[in-house]
Amino acid sequence: MSTFFYMLLAFVAGVLLGWFIWGRLRSDLDSLRADLDRTRGDRDRMRADADRLAGELDACVRARDDIERQLREAPTKPAGVGADKASAPAPSALISTPAAAQPSTPRSKPARKPAAPTAAAPPKKAAVAPKKSAALTAAGGKADELRRLIGIGPVNERLLREQGVTTYAQIAAWSEDDVKRIEEVLSFDGRIAREKWVEQAKLLAAGDEAEFARLFPSAGTASNS
Repeated sequence: MSTFFYMLLAFVAGVLLGWFIWGRLRSDLDSLRADLDRTRGDRDRMRADADRLAGELDACVRARDDIERQLREAPTKPAGVGADKASAPAPSALISTPAAAQPSTPRSKPARKPAAPTAAAPPKKAAVAPKKSAALTAAGGKADELRRLIGIGPVNERLLREQGVTTYAQIAAWSEDDVKRIEEVLSFDGRIAREKWVEQAKLLAAGDEAEFARLFPSAGTASNS
């Protein structure tokens, strides 16, 4: 009888101990879930802040481009005004001699023809702004889905289209100078080389989908957000 009693007591003690341990584990699990939810909330806020900063950066880049364009165009205006003034012929009053200034003679002489005005110097041509590289000029035809490339999201795609880049072939033909210029526009620092935009674009421009999927499995098949 005593043995049964001790066994029953041990069973009850085991059940109570297991219940206590399960309660502690469940409490820890709930705490971890709360921490996970809080972390997700922080992540969403950080994404919203990143999108807002990207929009502000986009506006700053456009403002900088407008200022640079105005600075490039400003020196050409005075040159055009001066050229128009130089091309205007001299007034006839400064070239021809009035008939009243000729000495009177018994026999009138025909008035001397006024000298032909000298040809004005040809106006100087305004400085022509340097043309963009052919790899940055918008190509005719249908635009490609640039967001298939790893590293190109909605903001970067919009900035590239503003620079005239709309096809894979253009990106595949980028030179080192083109890459530096695009990185200045996108505020990147070596990211184009690290993410191999040119290599990706060459495969997509050639239509080699199988090799593209093999070398860049993390790229999207339709779009890359």
